[in-house]
Amino acid sequence: MTDNNAAKPAETGAGEKKVGPIRQWIKDHPNIWEFILFNVLSNISTITRFVVTWIGTAIFITGLGLTQPFHFLIFNYDTKGNGLGGFLTFLLAEVLAQVVNFFVQMKWVFKSDSSFKDAAWKYVILAVIIVVVNLVLPGYVTGLCQGWGMNAGIAGTIASVVNTLLAVIVSYPLLKFWVMPKSGDKKEAAK
Repeated sequence: MTDNNAAKPAETGAGEKKVGPIRQWIKDHPNIWEFILFNVLSNISTITRFVVTWIGTAIFITGLGLTQPFHFLIFNYDTKGNGLGGFLTFLLAEVLAQVVNFFVQMKWVFKSDSSFKDAAWKYVILAVIIVVVNLVLPGYVTGLCQGWGMNAGIAGTIASVVNTLLAVIVSYPLLKFWVMPKSGDKKEAAK
């Protein structure tokens, strides 16, 4: 004999389904949950950034030896073991991380009802700012780290961590209220 009631969720007095403590906390704290989700799921793009940084370092710096100094406008990659290969590594890592991040944030974190076209052009502006900063900063961070005796791989990883932290601080509020708002968030931001 089986208990038919065992498979059904518990109900409260008004016919509502009773939710577990975690789901209740999420329901009671949607903004905190969204920020947690943003940070946790951002790790998908962070993992992309790290993997591409490691592969790029192996290919461009170690394999091809592209360590000659590279200067272009604000980009300064003239530190030992870095150079043009470091620039190419971070450029590729940032572009791929931003593409992954766009889809993760729009679909899984913010569950935005903005159209792809409306969100994409705004995200491109934000991503360009993030990518430029993330391309400028590693040249200096890796140079500092290598000055402290670290190898190119560890210095590149530390530069990626710095880039990631800076991106979180800048991108969360811009993504939530400007790039990928829900209809309700647009009204809230206009107040």
